[in-house]
Amino acid sequence: MASRHLSRSIAMQSLYEWDFMGKKPDALEKIVEKNIKEFGPGLESETFIWELINGVISHIKDIDKIIEKAAPEWPIEQITIIDRNVLRIGLYELLYEDKKEVPPKVAINESIELAKTFGGESSGKFINGVLGTVYREIEKE
Repeated sequence: MASRHLSRSIAMQSLYEWDFMGKKPDALEKIVEKNIKEFGPGLESETFIWELINGVISHIKDIDKIIEKAAPEWPIEQITIIDRNVLRIGLYELLYEDKKEVPPKVAINESIELAKTFGGESSGKFINGVLGTVYREIEKE
């Protein structure tokens, strides 16, 4: 369990750095490798990190549209880079991951924890609100 949380942290930090530096496609792999080396020595497997990174990147346009719909008063570029990338990971897990492997409430709780650790004072509440809204919409369908 701890290694999956660490993997999410590394994925979030990598997406943050990539987003902060202008989303250059050729830079992401180097950023992730550097962060794995720096923050994840002894990590059993890097597979989950890459699954999150590649999943978010392959669905980023759809995920960003969902964020904008769930938080209409916050245009995507006005959301802090940390919160934006925590939401991207949380939504990827909520919408595209195997629900048996990552139950929706785990995806939401992990995202809230990332936001509390890396984000601002109100990040946890903001992440909870957006992901909770999306989760309730999924439940209706």
